[in-house]
Amino acid sequence: MIYTVTFNPSLDYIVSVKDFQMGKTNRTCGEQMLPGGKGINVSTVLWNLGIENVALGFIAGFTGKEILRRMEEIGFRCDFIQVKNGFSRINIKMKDFDGTEINGQGPSIGQNAIEELMKKLDCLKAGDTLILAGSIPESMPDSIYRDILARLDGRGILFAVDATRKLLLNVLKYHPFLIKPNNHELGEIFGVTLTTREEVIPYAKKLQEQGARNVLVSMAGEGAVLAAENGEVFMQSAPRGTLVNAVGAGDSMVAGFVAGWTQKQDYRHAFHMGVSAGSASAFSDLLATREEIYKIYDSLKA
Repeated sequence: MIYTVTFNPSLDYIVSVKDFQMGKTNRTCGEQMLPGGKGINVSTVLWNLGIENVALGFIAGFTGKEILRRMEEIGFRCDFIQVKNGFSRINIKMKDFDGTEINGQGPSIGQNAIEELMKKLDCLKAGDTLILAGSIPESMPDSIYRDILARLDGRGILFAVDATRKLLLNVLKYHPFLIKPNNHELGEIFGVTLTTREEVIPYAKKLQEQGARNVLVSMAGEGAVLAAENGEVFMQSAPRGTLVNAVGAGDSMVAGFVAGWTQKQDYRHAFHMGVSAGSASAFSDLLATREEIYKIYDSLKA
């Protein structure tokens, strides 16, 4: 079974505003409300690909109930922990200004809730996959990713981690199966600027030297790079298409890679599935469907 953990889920309020002006009343010309957060995005794309998974994490307040309602309405398997203090965040995303968003803080998560999550994770068994993705609320210790991998280390579980800086670096000694920095995050780790696929390769390999088994680097319009555990390096230019919405593209890449690996245990197939899923989401108003993903996948094989 595949499990995702979203420590700080959200309701993503995606709005379109024509002729937006600062300091004035602006009215939307289009809006969407979707359950969000990186782990939930991964679960959504896995679900779209027909891959069964369970979404774990924390929810709170009326927004948390709405996140759960919307996910269960789709048909997701969810096992969220309800916390008492605060409410799940609402993230406002400006669709017409790519990358412009206002993200909420999220609820206060105490030690009892963290231990409840740990007990759920203790039920995972050899052959399961655990995907940890995204930010954590300020109330949680910044060692939480490391604490989880340390607790489950040696049990035959595949770990995939999509996080930044310290959250990511702290887990490398536990040999996660997959990590997915983008080229900017990878450059920040080593104090360099990385703009081409060729420049990314030696730094991806440095993270392998520190413990990561597979390093998948997303590069937006430049495509992607995979430094695989078997020593192979795969590079792919960005598929052709019109950028519609970059929100969730990186999460979709993680989902596509994990789905591809689950299907065939083949790195090239997993890499192309990751690139296809990430690109399909970027070219779509919503997270990518199975049909959108395989349309791009087939073009990569052509």
